[in-house]
Amino acid sequence: MSASDYKTMTTAEIREDFLKFFEGKGCKLYPSSSLVPDDPSLLLANAGMNQFKEYYQGTKTMKEIGACSCQKCLRTNDIDNIGDARHLSFFEMLGNFSFGGYTKANAIEWAYEFITSPEHLGLPKDRLYMTVFKDDEEAIELWHEQGVPYDHISRLGEEDNFWAAGPTGPCGPCSEIYFDQGPEFEGEKPGDDGDRYLEFWNLVFTQYDRQEDGSMPELPHRNIDTGMGLERIAAIMQHEGSNYEGDILRTLIGVGEGLAGVRYHDSATTDKSLRIVADHSRAVTFMIGDGILPSNEGRGYVLRRLLRRAVYHGRLMGIKGQFLTTYAHEVTRLLGDTYPELVEQQALIDGIINAEEERFGATLDNGEEQLKAELSRLGEGEPLSGDVAFTLHDTYGFPIDLTREIAGAAGHSVDMDAFDAAMEAQRERARATANRDAWGKANNVWVALSDSLPATEFDGYDHDELSGCEVVAIVRDGESVKEAATGDQVELVLDRTPFYGEMGGQVGDTGIVGPARVTNTLHHEGGLVGHVAEVTDGAISVGDRVTAVVDHGRRELIRRNHTATHLLDAALKKVLGDHVSQAGSLVAPDRLRFDFTHFEAMTKDELDRVEGMVNAEIFAAEPIVTEVMGIDEAKASGAVALFGEKYGERVRVVSTGSSDKPFSRELCGGTHARNTADLGIFKIVSESSVGSNARRIEAVTSMGAIEYVDERLALMDQAAATLKCRPADLPERVSQMRDELREAKRNIGVAKGSASGDVVAAALRNAKDLGAYRCVFTKLNGISGKDLRSVWDSIRDGAKGEPVACVVASTTPDGKVALLAAGTESAVAAGFSAGNIIKEIAGFVGGRGGGRPNMAQAGGSDASGIAAALDAAKAALGA
Repeated sequence: MSASDYKTMTTAEIREDFLKFFEGKGCKLYPSSSLVPDDPSLLLANAGMNQFKEYYQGTKTMKEIGACSCQKCLRTNDIDNIGDARHLSFFEMLGNFSFGGYTKANAIEWAYEFITSPEHLGLPKDRLYMTVFKDDEEAIELWHEQGVPYDHISRLGEEDNFWAAGPTGPCGPCSEIYFDQGPEFEGEKPGDDGDRYLEFWNLVFTQYDRQEDGSMPELPHRNIDTGMGLERIAAIMQHEGSNYEGDILRTLIGVGEGLAGVRYHDSATTDKSLRIVADHSRAVTFMIGDGILPSNEGRGYVLRRLLRRAVYHGRLMGIKGQFLTTYAHEVTRLLGDTYPELVEQQALIDGIINAEEERFGATLDNGEEQLKAELSRLGEGEPLSGDVAFTLHDTYGFPIDLTREIAGAAGHSVDMDAFDAAMEAQRERARATANRDAWGKANNVWVALSDSLPATEFDGYDHDELSGCEVVAIVRDGESVKEAATGDQVELVLDRTPFYGEMGGQVGDTGIVGPARVTNTLHHEGGLVGHVAEVTDGAISVGDRVTAVVDHGRRELIRRNHTATHLLDAALKKVLGDHVSQAGSLVAPDRLRFDFTHFEAMTKDELDRVEGMVNAEIFAAEPIVTEVMGIDEAKASGAVALFGEKYGERVRVVSTGSSDKPFSRELCGGTHARNTADLGIFKIVSESSVGSNARRIEAVTSMGAIEYVDERLALMDQAAATLKCRPADLPERVSQMRDELREAKRNIGVAKGSASGDVVAAALRNAKDLGAYRCVFTKLNGISGKDLRSVWDSIRDGAKGEPVACVVASTTPDGKVALLAAGTESAVAAGFSAGNIIKEIAGFVGGRGGGRPNMAQAGGSDASGIAAALDAAKAALGA
C-alpha cells in the first residue's frame, strides 16, 4: 500500500476546500464561535454544533438548507493522553449541519463526494471504511449506493455509533468514516484501539426523541451534525500517521527543537514533551485571544493548568528562561489570517503569558523543592502520600499532574486514592457551606414575600421624591409584621420607590420614608426592594400611603461617581487595550473603586493618560444619554456588557459623548449624572493589584476630589513647615536630606569596619589549625547578617592567600542572631562545606538556613544558643 497513491494538501487548503464545498451545496458559512460559549451549561466550546444548539432545539429557524463551519474547540478531559498520536487539547472541527433542510442521504452522498472526488480530497476508495449503528440498515444501503463495498461497512453497538443528548430527548445513529493507514500500524478492523484504521469524520443523524419508557418516536424533523477533525484529516492528506505530524503542529514542534536544542524522534521522553508544549501553547494562545484569563477556577483554571504544564515540559527539555511567547508568535503567524483575533490580541497574549510564566517559575521552584524533599525520604518504590500531594496542590499551587510526572520519573507512584479523598473532603466542605446557604435562603422571609408580592417598581431615574407610595410589607427581626412603632429597626417594602437598591456596585440610597429614616436600600428575592430604616416618629403600618424622599445631595454624588466609572472603563480600554474588562466596582458618594482585568501594574504615564482622557470628557460637558432597547440591538450598537451578568430582553443603555461616536456606551441600570460637567474633576487616588491579572483603581470626583486635593495640600504645608522650607522647595529639600542620610550611613559603616578590624585580627590569631586550613570561630555583637559578609572579606584578606575558613555568629541590632560560614576555594577543596555547617548549627539559635560550600548564612531568634552553635561547629570540623 503506497503513501503516494493520493495527493497532498495543507491544513489551510483542506479548511478552505471543505467550507467552499458545503457553501456550494447551499449551506450557510458560519465563522467559528468563541471558545467562551454563550451556552452557560458549557465551560468551553468543545464541538462544532455548540453554536447551533438553538436550531436543534427549534427555538431558531434557519432559512438556508444547512450550515457549515470550522469551529475552535478545546477539551481537557483526557489531558493525560495528550502527546500520543491522537489526543489534542485544542483542535479545529470541520462540520456541516442541517435542521430539517437536507437529508441523511444528502449527508452521506456529499461526504463521500468530498473525500473521494479528485477535485477535493481524492482519497483512494479502497482505503476507506465506514461504521454504522448495528440496526441502521438505511445507512448501510446509502453507503453502498455510493459504491462502498459491504465488506468495507461495519456494524457497531450503541456505545460507538449512537449519539444521545441524555437518558431522554433527541438521539440518533452515527456513521464514522475511517482511513486505512496500512499494515505497518496496529489494528485489525475499524473501531480497534490501534492506529491502522483512523476515524476522521463522524456523521450524526439525530432522528429520534427517546421517551422515559424507552420508546423512540421520530422527531418532527431530522437533524444532521457532522464533525471532521482538521488536524486528523491534515495528517492523512500529508501522508503522516499522527496529528502531530501535520504541518501546523509539526512546525510548532520545530520551535521546541530550536529552543531546547533537541531533535524530534531521538527520544520518546523528549518527543512527548515536544508534542505537549506544541499542543498546549496553541491552546493557551487561542484561549487568551478569546479573552480567557488565568485563575484558580473554571475556564481560567483550565488555561492556567495548560500553561503551567507547557512550562514544566519545556523545562524537562532543558529550555531556559521564559519561552512560551515564542510559540504564541508562531501560532499567530500560522493561523492569524484565519483567526484575526490572535493578531488583534497579541499584546494581551504576550503580557498574560509572560506574567503567568514568571509567576509559575517561582511556584515550580518552590513546589519542586518541597516535592523532591518528600521523595528523598521514601524508600525504593514507596508511593508518595496523597496528603502530601494534596498539600502541594492546595497550599503551593503545584498541579497534581506535575506531581505525578515528577514522582514517576523518580520511580514513585502517588497515592491517588488518598489525594482524591482529600479533594472530595474539600468539595464536601464547600457543598456543606453551599447547602447551609441554600437552606438559609429557602427559609428566608423574603422568599415567602416574593411569592405574594409583585416586584417593587423603581421610579428614581428622574425623581428623588414620590408621594402616595403604598407600604406593602414590613420586615422586623427576620419576620413579616403588620406595623412598626418608634424605635423599631425594620425594612419597609413599597409598591414603588425612588430609592435605588444596592446593586451592580452602586450603594443603596438613604433618605426618609414617611415616619422612618432610611439608612440603606437593598434588593431582595423577586425584585423586592427593602428600605432599611428606623421608625423615628409615630408608627407605620402595611397599607399606609407615604412619601419617599431620597437624600438628594448624596444621590447626586453617587450619580457622578457612577458616570465616572463608565468614563474610566472606556479610557482604560483606549489606553491599555480591549482586554480590559470590569471585574468589580464600588460606587459610593465619596469615592469610586473599579476592578479590571490587566496583567501588570499601570505605569505613571498610563495613569496620567487615563486621568487626562476622563477629565477631557468632563470638561467637554457631554450629555449623558439613556435609551431602552432590545438586548441584541444594544450589543450590535457596541454597548459594553459585563461578563457573566444576566440581562433581560429589554435593557437600558447609558452613553456619553456624541451619538454617532460616543466615548462610552454600557448596559447599566444604575443612576447617572445628566452631563459629564456635573463631575467637576476626576482624580485617581491609587492603582494596585487585587489578584492574578486583576488591578484596582480608586478615584474621586466632585466634592470628593476637592477634599482629596485639600488634604494633600495640607500635608504639603505641614511637611514644608517641619523642614523649614516653602512647599515649592520640598523636592529639593527631600533630595538634600536623602544625600545627607546616605553619607551618614557610609560614615557609620566605615566606623564599624574600623572597630571590627581589631576583632578580626584577634580572631585570626586565635584561628584553629585543622591541618589543610585554619578556621576562625568567633562571636560578634551588633552586626547584621549582611555586614557579616564584610567580616568574612576581612578574614580572607587578612589570611593573605592562605587556606582559611570561618564560622561567625553575631547578635544583630534588633536582637536577632545572624550566622555565617565561609571558606576559600582551597579550604572547600580540602573538605570544608559552609552549607553543611550552617544546616547543622542553625537549630541551636532557633533558625534555619543553608547555602553553597563556599558561603552559607542563617538567621535565628535565640541568642542564648550562640555558644552551643559555635561548639557544634568546632565538633563537626574536628577543631
